[in-house]
Amino acid sequence: MKQPWHRRVRHTVAHSLKVRLVLVFLLLAGAMAFTFVSSLQKAFAVGWRDAARPLLMDYVDHLAAEITPDPNRPPSVERARAIAQRLPLTIRIDGPQVQWQSHPNQPRPEWQRDQVGSEDAWLRERWGGDKDWSRLLRRTTADGHSIEFGIDDGAFDHRSRLMGYTLAALLLLTLFAFLYIRRLLRPLDDIRAGAQRFGAGDFVQPIAVKRPHHPDELGELATTINTMGADIHQMLEAKRTLLLAISHELRSPLTRARLNTELLPETPELQPSREALLRDLALMRDLVTDLLESERLASPHAALNREPTDIAALVVEVVAGLDGAPAVTLLLPADLPPMALDRTRLRLLLRNLLDNALRHSEGAPQPPTLQVTRQDDGTVSIRVRDFGPGVPPHQLPHLAQPFYRPDAARTREGGGVGLGLYLCKLVALAHGGTFTVRNAQPGLEVCVVVPVFAI
Repeated sequence: MKQPWHRRVRHTVAHSLKVRLVLVFLLLAGAMAFTFVSSLQKAFAVGWRDAARPLLMDYVDHLAAEITPDPNRPPSVERARAIAQRLPLTIRIDGPQVQWQSHPNQPRPEWQRDQVGSEDAWLRERWGGDKDWSRLLRRTTADGHSIEFGIDDGAFDHRSRLMGYTLAALLLLTLFAFLYIRRLLRPLDDIRAGAQRFGAGDFVQPIAVKRPHHPDELGELATTINTMGADIHQMLEAKRTLLLAISHELRSPLTRARLNTELLPETPELQPSREALLRDLALMRDLVTDLLESERLASPHAALNREPTDIAALVVEVVAGLDGAPAVTLLLPADLPPMALDRTRLRLLLRNLLDNALRHSEGAPQPPTLQVTRQDDGTVSIRVRDFGPGVPPHQLPHLAQPFYRPDAARTREGGGVGLGLYLCKLVALAHGGTFTVRNAQPGLEVCVVVPVFAI
């Protein structure tokens, strides 16, 4: 379900350092612009009373004298019209002989009217107070005519375009800031990708560091993570080498011990001890084999011996080879063609999945099921499910980890050593597939999906 836009925006702001830095930039730019404009207006208001008002009064006197060259005659409309055409001013003449307006279609602003409401009083106060506003912009002639001056709003029609240019410039600056911040924080993407590679076990490609001889803080962080990755890789390689060496060295004495045990006389007195010793040696042999196989599959250079494999026939073969011929419900497709798979590794996967399911099916209402399905996306899924008690949900993510057993109190004979599902996961990943575990309620279901390769 798609989230509402406001939640997506909130999630982006909360999880994106780049977006938050751009927002900080915008807020800082807005605060600086507001402070600058407010300070400019305050300085203009203070300077208005000290310097601008006397100049304005003198200029209005000059204009009124130009309109009325003869104090004993009415104001000249021709002179007033010429001034209105030459300057961005409005002129209004009221008197007993002359009634004229330079801009009759333009309403008089609130701050030019004689009566204003309390909500508009601040306009006059900004220009010096309403008690002497008439003395600033209005003059009275000797014959009783009133000449009032104002600002022509038509001269400021370009304000909308100026605001558009200002907004476009602000958006352009914001875009440049975002691109610069994105470029500045691009090493974070490389660091995240590198950390994900290291977490997946890929230590071949280190994190790229710009200007390695003169790195910044992010470059130093990338260098530190590269050093940590190299140390972890060295530790893992040392562990793998040690396990391989120990496993190889244990094979020969185990083989000799098994041979010597089999040569013991099969007398009634020695038979129980002989069989118990053979079981222990077989368990140790399987453990060494699983260790070697897990280290080979965990290597990034693990090679698969792909050959045409009939999965259905291989499943039947593996079930028949299990001890005691256990009851397993098989759901196999009839038209599944042979696929290019590693037959030995796939047999190991099937055997371990079935062993795990049978081990936890004691007392279950029905036997385990194994289902093979051809998917529409060109993959094949192998599902093995038991009907036992399952495992607690918090233990599911750990089931495919090496040497992990959900019940630590189980014996190794009953619960294994914790390598079975780990090997299954490695086999699936080596084939380019996926490995998932879930509680089927009842029981546990393991699903392996592998892609189909042409033969």
